[in-house]
Amino acid sequence: MRIAQVAPLFESVPPRYYGGTERIVSYLTEDLVRRGHEVTLYASGDSETRAQLRPLRSRSLRLDPDCKDPLAHHFLMIEQVAQEAAEYDIVHYHIDYLHFPSTRRSRQRHVTTLHGRLDVPDLVPLYREFRDIPLISISDSQREPLPWANWQATVHHGLPGELYAFHEEPGSYLAFLGRISPEKGCDRAIEIARRAGLPLKIAAKVADGADREYFESVIRPLLQEPGVEFLGEITEREKGPFLGGARALLFPIDWPEPFGLVMIESLACGTPVLAFPRGSVPEVLEDGVTAFLGQTTSDLVRAVERIGELDRRRCRETFERRFSDARMGGDYEQVYRRLLEADDGQVHPRALEGGGSWMK
Repeated sequence: MRIAQVAPLFESVPPRYYGGTERIVSYLTEDLVRRGHEVTLYASGDSETRAQLRPLRSRSLRLDPDCKDPLAHHFLMIEQVAQEAAEYDIVHYHIDYLHFPSTRRSRQRHVTTLHGRLDVPDLVPLYREFRDIPLISISDSQREPLPWANWQATVHHGLPGELYAFHEEPGSYLAFLGRISPEKGCDRAIEIARRAGLPLKIAAKVADGADREYFESVIRPLLQEPGVEFLGEITEREKGPFLGGARALLFPIDWPEPFGLVMIESLACGTPVLAFPRGSVPEVLEDGVTAFLGQTTSDLVRAVERIGELDRRRCRETFERRFSDARMGGDYEQVYRRLLEADDGQVHPRALEGGGSWMK
């Protein structure tokens, strides 16, 4: 198949630091290339890929201090994709709903993976208007606010198996990884570690706006407590040793997490997770197998004492079975072929090129 992947321009593909969507686009793109497909990636010019790169600008918007209006660059990209869409059997968008009016009015086969939260009232009239747009969710939980949308499939995220090494022996600290924001629960993680009597290492990005205010007013004072180490934002290379060296990852979220990439990163290292069962968490984690789930902070404090009951090798095996990039790529490949078949009543000739049979 000739496949276009359309990525956000905020980060490179893959991103240098934080950027879950861009990382998933990268892993998917590279896996589709390995499967023999002709893949074109629309992304920033500082991206790295074995696919054909269509750079929309020289570098990602986050690294450009002169960028004042990121939407302008995305609309230019959408227009370029629309002009070139006839070159592809299918166009796969990862830029939220920005392209909906354009794709509706052009003759292109397309599908959109939604990577963010959908429990926002403002989104309801928008998705009702664009009910014809085919969508992919990253968890069944993500769909719940919009169950009537044009869902084609749920495809859980996947990571390359060689990305993180398995750590059989647990470390002596608890870990928090991600973004500093109220819904991610860094303050709750600090409380859990303090009450459990274990040190906590925090590797997290602090964004501007409300997240910065939360960090300064709530988190920074807590960093003065003994046993709490704030590392800031870490690179992909640093993430494996950080997660693998932990006894457990703390994931005390307070929002409907659409997926939670950090959970499968932790499992890839063999590190179990202690989490609140919000959003996708019960889909990704198996209580009593790869994680302990609790409704309250006290539940997770008690769970710290039981970490040794969770088999780190079982965590890694679960990652390999359920959350590999190959499984993710195969799932998307099936969706593409099914859409092509539905579009013209038969499997498009190019859909038979690369990757074997779509019906697995």
